[in-house]
Amino acid sequence: MSNSNASTAISIDVAVIGGGQSALAVAYFLRRAGIGYVVLDDQPGPGGAWQHTWDSLHLFSPAQWSSLPGWLMPATSEQYPSRANVIGYLTEYEKRYEIPIRRPVDVTSVSRRETGLLVSTDHGEWLAKAVVSATGTWGHPYIPDYPGQGSFEGEQLHSAHYSRPEIFHGKDVLVVGGGNSGAQILAELSQVCHTTWVTLEEPTLLPDEVDGRVLFERATERWKARAEGRPDPAPTGGLGDIVMVPPVRDARERGVLHSVRPFSHFTVDGVVWKDGSHAHVDAVIWCTGFRPVLEHLRPLHVINDAGRVDVVDGRAVLEPRLWLVGYGEWCGFASATLIGVMRSARSAASQIDQYPTSLGNSTL
Repeated sequence: MSNSNASTAISIDVAVIGGGQSALAVAYFLRRAGIGYVVLDDQPGPGGAWQHTWDSLHLFSPAQWSSLPGWLMPATSEQYPSRANVIGYLTEYEKRYEIPIRRPVDVTSVSRRETGLLVSTDHGEWLAKAVVSATGTWGHPYIPDYPGQGSFEGEQLHSAHYSRPEIFHGKDVLVVGGGNSGAQILAELSQVCHTTWVTLEEPTLLPDEVDGRVLFERATERWKARAEGRPDPAPTGGLGDIVMVPPVRDARERGVLHSVRPFSHFTVDGVVWKDGSHAHVDAVIWCTGFRPVLEHLRPLHVINDAGRVDVVDGRAVLEPRLWLVGYGEWCGFASATLIGVMRSARSAASQIDQYPTSLGNSTL
């Protein structure tokens, strides 16, 4: 519980924590409903996590299938928008809808008060009737534990901190992780160094004509079927399967898009495989995903043993004045994607709009 005095805080209907695509989608629907809100972003500029991705990253859906509510992402010269295209789009989106965003503002805690939730930051405090946490996962990269990892003297880097391939020129590099980030980073690294792609199981490579748009349609059908109690209509092709964007197709043509199963342990200068053989390794790039950034919610005691928050339709079970948007499937179908966050954002804003009195009077 924060010791701060809520009487000095700025009163607001809704505080949205985060400044990326999820926060902007929520802001759009709050604005449309005429609800007073502020967006608190700890980043120095617009773009959310896209500011920190590797230089060559591209979306794997066309622009019109990578858009936030209200305004389609402008078409790009390339089939799939680049990182720079996305940052530019999010920057213009903020301006277009005059989103009241404060940055850089670091939210240190959210705590309960009789009249609302107190959002404490390094730039003052806000007392909100409702809080939407939309901090995403980029700030909490996950690296699995392997035996001997501490003794390995080579470089270890998470994909969150990878920028470009040139610095690995001529080196022996392990790329660990079977998702799209692993495939895309392997594709460009393999042009400048010796790469080995390590995945838990054989990755699913989608047909060349399948992109994120098709995956989203399939996932939507799955979601509808689950909601209606019907069998899964599309047993193959999930959002995590490998989309054959041009660099990945090129890697396949060069014969480098193949993976091996995990090694057993690290040594000082490499790894030992399950068959006992040793491989020299200069660097490991972990493309092993992220965990939700939820430290600011710790005073509310809503974080479960899995490091998540129990929610129903995005609303926290243990704190009905709190919503979570954009962290992944557990808080909304496809909610970590540009196009998928719309449903979760609209639902959160609609619920907030329907329960302003009960939110403000909650004594939880």
